[in-house]
Amino acid sequence: MDLGWVVTVTSPANPSVQVNIIDNDDPSAPGMSIGVNDVDAVHARAVETGLEIAYSLRDEEWGVRRFMLREPSGTIVNIVSHRR
Repeated sequence: MDLGWVVTVTSPANPSVQVNIIDNDDPSAPGMSIGVNDVDAVHARAVETGLEIAYSLRDEEWGVRRFMLREPSGTIVNIVSHRR
């Protein structure tokens, strides 16, 4: 995937292994991205435990459902599931 500001590359042998490269000077951009099977359940748990949601849960036009949280040291973490 290449959207200009973000490129995702995958392993041909194991497509579940992915690396996102973000070309962005925005300090609120995610510092890391974690793929999960059930992003809604992870979001519910993050809210339940009082973590700061930095980007609300939503479906993106490129086929993922995601949200971002700010972990306690300040790093923005993108939590994402691929929509089926």
